[in-house]
Amino acid sequence: MRDRNWISLIAIVLLALVALYIALPIQHPNWLAQALFWQPRDLRTLELKLGLDLQGGLQVLLEADMPEGQPVSRDAMDAARVIVEQRVNGLGVVEPLVQAQGDRRIIVELPGIEKPEQAIATLKSTGLLEFVDAGATPIARNVRLQTDFASGGPAASAPITTTGGITATANLTSTGTMTSTGMVTATGTVTATGTVTGTIGTVTGTNEIPTITDRVFHTIMTGADLKNAQVQFDNLGRPYIAFELTEEGGRKFEEHTAKNIGRYLCITMDKIVISCPEIRARIGTRGIIEGGAQGFELAEARNLAVQMRYGALPVPLRVVDVRTIGPTLGQDSIQKSVRAGLIGVSVVLLFMLVYYRLPGLLADFALLTYAMLNLAIFKLVPVTLTLPGIAGFLLSTGMAVDANILIFERMKEELRAGRPLPLAVEAGFSRAWTAILDSNLSTIITCIILAWFGSNFGASTVKGFAINLGLGVMISMFTAVVATRTFMRAVLGGVGESITKYRWLLGF
Repeated sequence: MRDRNWISLIAIVLLALVALYIALPIQHPNWLAQALFWQPRDLRTLELKLGLDLQGGLQVLLEADMPEGQPVSRDAMDAARVIVEQRVNGLGVVEPLVQAQGDRRIIVELPGIEKPEQAIATLKSTGLLEFVDAGATPIARNVRLQTDFASGGPAASAPITTTGGITATANLTSTGTMTSTGMVTATGTVTATGTVTGTIGTVTGTNEIPTITDRVFHTIMTGADLKNAQVQFDNLGRPYIAFELTEEGGRKFEEHTAKNIGRYLCITMDKIVISCPEIRARIGTRGIIEGGAQGFELAEARNLAVQMRYGALPVPLRVVDVRTIGPTLGQDSIQKSVRAGLIGVSVVLLFMLVYYRLPGLLADFALLTYAMLNLAIFKLVPVTLTLPGIAGFLLSTGMAVDANILIFERMKEELRAGRPLPLAVEAGFSRAWTAILDSNLSTIITCIILAWFGSNFGASTVKGFAINLGLGVMISMFTAVVATRTFMRAVLGGVGESITKYRWLLGF
């Protein structure tokens, strides 16, 4: 029994040290992020994310880009708001504010956004994804195409021209690799007013984006046939987008790729080419999108995957206003809030030490372990810290202390009844466990309700408070019951049956 307790003690100490290292505000090595997130290159860093009220961010005002006088339905704007919110969350921005403003506008507040231009482009893009038959010649990225697909209508089946056979090793359910082997660009300089004829047709400059004007390309399928898209990495750490199609989309894709091996298939977003790989095998429901010779930047691939995954907007949006906003609480208020939190935790630690003495000291160690585990999990999840979130964390700290008080008072009752100290320690934990479990379960259920309310009614601050409180309560159950119990067994387990000379240390 004692050997098992020492093993538990060593495990808890090691866990606390790892949590402390992660929680420290230092530059962590890249290998640590790779080990924690199981990815060749992590999509985020081990830093605390702060909410809009603590660090400021970006405020974007979007408006339905419809002809003057044309009405926009409320359902369409509600659907657009939901898609914009999903895109924001997909970018890794947590606790954003996305809400309707009037009948035609959506206001978006993004805390701590690093690349505002890419984020804005992701938010307002209509997100029309098309797989376009480019024929025997690849087309350069960032060229606008005219296709025979009108937004909102179904794409017709592709005309099939046999230019290659099915490879012997093709597997309909395996991930097909379409590798860009080269890009053909127009010869000459493209300007806004001139036209240049090159190997891919007549190209004109439209808003600095070259457009092929003398050819209409055939759309094989659209994003409606897309089931999922996510960023992955190859053996060299270069990002690409792995996608999965529906059964109907996979049938179209398989039919086209099987009979067009050696030809090119352009992937366009809002009619602009993002990749034009060569078809090298028959592909079924799974495939990848590479960035061509230039490759994808990580942020670019992630934004594209978000647009693909969360579909097209029901109405086009344009940016009306963009502004950078500072912390809504003000730097002075933030400093006072942090100072108040530190004072409160210090007073709790001091109270436990003075009132319960040795058990209180052990409970303080467990409470510090709790704080380190909380901060580490905040970085790993990650959780965005706002002022309501910090309040949830501090409230869960109080509940962790409350559990220790229940345990120690039960232990005192056992000692007054004449039980030996080791038995009193075990009985104190056993008798207090029911009350601790009931109270914490009630709190967790309340947190679930609050988180659901915040998610469905746009109350991100309520959601942040609920998440932080719920996480804190679950961690406090571990530290109050497991960690404190292990510490008590290690220190008091071998004292013996007499408690006369230990009364002062036990606060009894």
